[in-house]
This record gives sequence, structure tokens and C-alpha cells, in this order.
Amino acid sequence: MADELHDECGVFGIFGDSQAALKSYWGTFSLQHRGQESAGLAVLHKEEITVHKGMGLVTEALKVETESQRLGFAAMGHVRYSTTGESSIVNAQPLLMKTRFGLLALGQNGNLVNGANLRQQLEKEGAIFQGTTDSEVLAHLIARSGRDSFYEALKESLAKLLGGFAFTVLTQDALYGARDPRGIRPLALGRTEEGAYVLASESCAFDAIRAHYVREIEPGELITIRESHIESDRFVSFETGRALCSFEMIYFARPDSRMEGQSTHMVRRRLGEILAKEAPVDADVVIGVPDSSTPAAMGYAKARNLPFDMGLVKNRYVARTFITPNQALREAGVQLKLSAVKEVVDGKRIVLVDDSLVRGTTSRHLIQILRHAGAKEVHMRIASPPYTDPCYYGIDTSRATELAARNMNVEQIRKAVGADSLAYLSLGGLKAGLSQGGWCMACFGAGYPVPLQDETSTPLSVTKGGN
Repeated sequence: MADELHDECGVFGIFGDSQAALKSYWGTFSLQHRGQESAGLAVLHKEEITVHKGMGLVTEALKVETESQRLGFAAMGHVRYSTTGESSIVNAQPLLMKTRFGLLALGQNGNLVNGANLRQQLEKEGAIFQGTTDSEVLAHLIARSGRDSFYEALKESLAKLLGGFAFTVLTQDALYGARDPRGIRPLALGRTEEGAYVLASESCAFDAIRAHYVREIEPGELITIRESHIESDRFVSFETGRALCSFEMIYFARPDSRMEGQSTHMVRRRLGEILAKEAPVDADVVIGVPDSSTPAAMGYAKARNLPFDMGLVKNRYVARTFITPNQALREAGVQLKLSAVKEVVDGKRIVLVDDSLVRGTTSRHLIQILRHAGAKEVHMRIASPPYTDPCYYGIDTSRATELAARNMNVEQIRKAVGADSLAYLSLGGLKAGLSQGGWCMACFGAGYPVPLQDETSTPLSVTKGGN
């Protein structure tokens, strides 16, 4: 929706399974929430890699009775929301490249802050790019590496990248997974009942194919999967602190996923409980903005001993409106997507809990919907701190002028959205709720864990694309 953050993509890969293509389809389908602009599969069969991709949802871009049932020993999938590079079929992933090392397919989740600089350098050296996505930079770096082996070329090329990223790379004899040195973007390792290893942006993809979660890929780690065994290495020699994107826990990840050893659902409930202690209000009922805010609303209600109810209903046949790249269409989509349950809100003092407030547009529309349904009061509570700084690591909020908290104080935002009161979770409350691990909180003014390059220090340079 218009207030929601724009996610960056989802990757999935499996190696050593006779049903790799089918399982990759279902694993990719389970990551649909991470991107709805395009989807694709790369399938390895008899040392040939074929790529099938298209615009739209997985079910629109890929036909299960054809691509997903092809024979294949290994496969990888990708769903995309663009953060660098336009939304078009040429940028849909996986990307398939023919290099001196042979065929390779790659998919990325995230954004390279030095992608523009690397691209300009490569173009000066004669590289010809097919699209505008920064993911293609890695393929060109590999192809132009002076190393004799593909593995060494991949390792060398990954070390040149800066930003938040998780890559899956499928070759004719292996599947590779790599995560940025700060672990900003997630990547997990799983294993099927038959013994095949799996890579995915979220552990919920493992459940879709009855695989079990093994562990997180470590920041700066490069995993190689062949047959039924894996090898682990690092593509950078230095150790850095972990900085997983905090919005994976706040909003992006599915509630049935686990990250950093924690259930995202339980973390969100905990954030709601802390928010209730920090910003209590007298009310009759607590409701959440479906669906990602439901756990936080449940936590708030529990901590305040208030009833939790379904005051807003989602029309599930309307695509996630935040995917729409046009702001006017995003706003119109809110009216179609959510409606109030009059019997729940009529004459009531409402606590409306949302996971974040980025631009404020959706919040304003939701409050109008609730008031139209008869709500007596609407008190808005946000289960994250004020979003004040653009993200350059794979979330489409790179324009500072779009961020409500960057340009207005809390009281001004309250008036703009039309709430009777407005309060955010504190930064300390967020840290307490996340409880363990290292987290990127740059969007809350806590500093960027990876220094920005010149081309990404201005908002216009990373408004759409990447991945």
C-alpha cells in the first residue's frame, strides 16, 4: 500500500533433486510476497540451463504444467520488485549468461550501492549490458575476471560489490549462494527429506517443499552446493558486525518464517507489547492493518488488556497495492483493497496498529474509512520508530522527500493523517523487541552500515530497479 515499504525480491535455489524444477516453482511461489512484478525459473538438465520468466505473479509468469515439470537436477527461482532498473522483461530474473566458464544463471535480492560506478567502469572497458538491473554487473565482473576457474572468478567478483545483497548462481555443475558482508539481505540454507540442499530468502520456502531449516548463510559467506554436499568459504577476508535489515522482522518476512533464530510472528507480537507500554491509550478495541500488522496489534491488545478484533478486511483478489509503481494508483488501490467491519468499529474508540508509516497516504485513507464506518476515535500506533532516512540497500524508499517523518514532526503527521493521537515505537523499544543479533536501522536515523557511494548519495539514483 502507499504507506508500505517496497520489498526488493526473493531468491530460491535447489541442487541434487530429481524434482528440482517443481520444487523450485513451489519455493518461489512461497516468496511471492517479496516481489510481484516478475518471476522466473532457471532449470539445469543434462548440463543445459534453460530460463523461463515473465511479468506478473508466479502463476502468471510460469505455468506449472510446463516449465515446473520439466526434467532437471537443479533449479533456481526469483520474484522481483525493482529497486534499480526498470520493471520490464529484460530485467526479469534469473539472468542467463554465456561466459568462457560456461552457462550461468543468477538472481539477486538487494541493491548494490556501487553498482552504477562498476557499470560505468565495465562499459568503458567494452562490456555490453542487456538491461538496466545492477544484478547484471556481477555476471560481467565474472566474465571479465582474469582468474582461471569460475569459483575464483565468482569469489573475486563478489568481493568488489558493496551494498545489501544475496545472490544465487546456478552453473552447469553447482549452485552457489552468497550474502553481503554485513548480512543486510537474508539468505537461509535448508535440506529436503531426500537430502538435497536448498537456498532461500526466507525459511517459509522450505516448508513449501517439506525441507527443514538448517541455518542462516553467514554475512560474507559463499556456499557451494554439489550433489549432496556443501562447501563453505568467505569471499571477503574481513569480519564485520551483522546488520540484517530490521524491516525483515517488522514487515517484509512472512510471519511463519524464522530469521536470526527467531519467529517473525513472535517478534512482531513482542514489538506490539512494548509499544503498548510506551504509548498506552484508553480505547474500546484494538485492530491491525491486515495482514502484516496483525501480530503487533495482538501484542498491543494483550499488553493493554483490550479486545483485539478484525476491524479491517482485505480484498484478497486485489494485488498488493504498494507494488504499483504509480503513486496515484497506489492510493486508489487502498480503497479497493481494504474496507471496515462496521459492527466492530461503529461508535468505538479504536486503536489502529500498523507496522510502519512511511509516506502517510494509506494511513490517512484508512482513518477515513474507519470514521466513515462510525468510529468515534481513531488512535494510531506504529510498531516501529519514525522512518526518517532513505534506504539504499534494496528497499524502494530512496527519495527523502517522500518520507513523512523526514519532513514533519509527530503532531504534524497526526494532523495530516487525521488521527486523534499518534505514537511510534521508540528506537530503544525496537532494539529490545528484536532482542538478539545485529540489525540495520539506518532508516530510523541510526547510521548506514555500508558507506554510500557518490551515485547513491542522491535520491534520484536508486529510485527504481535493481535485483
